[in-house]
Amino acid sequence: MPLTLHGIGTAVPTQRLSQAEAVQVAHRINADSPEQARLLSRIYQKTKVLSRGSVLLENDGVDGSIKERLSFYGSESPGTAERMRAFEEYAGGLALEAAAKALSDGAISSAAITHLVTVSCTGFQSPGVDLFLIEKLELAPSVQRTHIGFMGCHGALNGLRVAHAFAEMDPKAVVLLCAVELCSLHMAYGWHPEKVVANALFADGAAAVVASANPSPAHQSLVLRRSGSMVIRDSADLMHWEIGDHGFAMGLSPLVPETIGAALLPWLRNWLKDQAIDLEAVNSWAIHPGGPRILSTCSEVLSLDPNLLLESRGVLQDHGNMSSATILFILERLRRRSTAGPCLALAFGPGLSAEVAVFDLQR
Repeated sequence: MPLTLHGIGTAVPTQRLSQAEAVQVAHRINADSPEQARLLSRIYQKTKVLSRGSVLLENDGVDGSIKERLSFYGSESPGTAERMRAFEEYAGGLALEAAAKALSDGAISSAAITHLVTVSCTGFQSPGVDLFLIEKLELAPSVQRTHIGFMGCHGALNGLRVAHAFAEMDPKAVVLLCAVELCSLHMAYGWHPEKVVANALFADGAAAVVASANPSPAHQSLVLRRSGSMVIRDSADLMHWEIGDHGFAMGLSPLVPETIGAALLPWLRNWLKDQAIDLEAVNSWAIHPGGPRILSTCSEVLSLDPNLLLESRGVLQDHGNMSSATILFILERLRRRSTAGPCLALAFGPGLSAEVAVFDLQR
């Protein structure tokens, strides 16, 4: 039984950093020498992230230096407790904006929601974002809650699989999925190359989907047909996401793109064969932009026309890597482009692991 995505909503902080401003922040918290400062500038240019949102920015982005606008990061690194207080303060509002847009986009009443799936790997609190959404959206107290936590950049695809399972168990189920990530809470201090690269890529955002087993009567929607997973053996040390005394720390080896590239094509061909789909028949691609090298590697090993990754590159350029929320931003752009299916979504995370999903466009 397919899962119809009736509505998609996205939200980013109103306050944003340009690439030049992000470099200024990096110079302040990461560089100990002019040589490191010059290297940071090149790293940030290579990410292709031109603009990114942060819930921590102040002063409406008009007045004051970047140091004044981002006072959260002072001379000493904030502790994890302080970062989690910021998550509690800001995550709910961003999630609520995305969820309300998804409900409006799908023309579905909040009273109709039977299941709520939340996704995040950048904050923990209880009561959490799920309870906040129930209160602010006036969802039924009986709504069934599930949280997908700490799975990384592919978490929204895991959430869609859970939503799909609910719809298959109960054809009357109407699922609200919301992914919210505040990556800017976890910027690392000091000169640690892997953490410096993570600082340069990640940003804040939220995205939501309202879905059910019923087709959309009024407008075009994406329809989830199948999903799958792969763990690449002997790669666990290449990417990790751990809770430390000063926020959540990312380890990101430069070997990640080539390791994914070596495993991707044979796995994907076999998986698609099981779904009776030829790789060459895929008309559109939503590949999570973990970074520019991930996209270029996928494009090369899958022999993709560069134009097929315009949406993935566009989201990275406009918003940065918003972890789990990012793939839903890309799917929303692809839906607006109205390309006929099948559409293939791919995202990668610690493990190394990959998640795949196949969508069609219902007109």
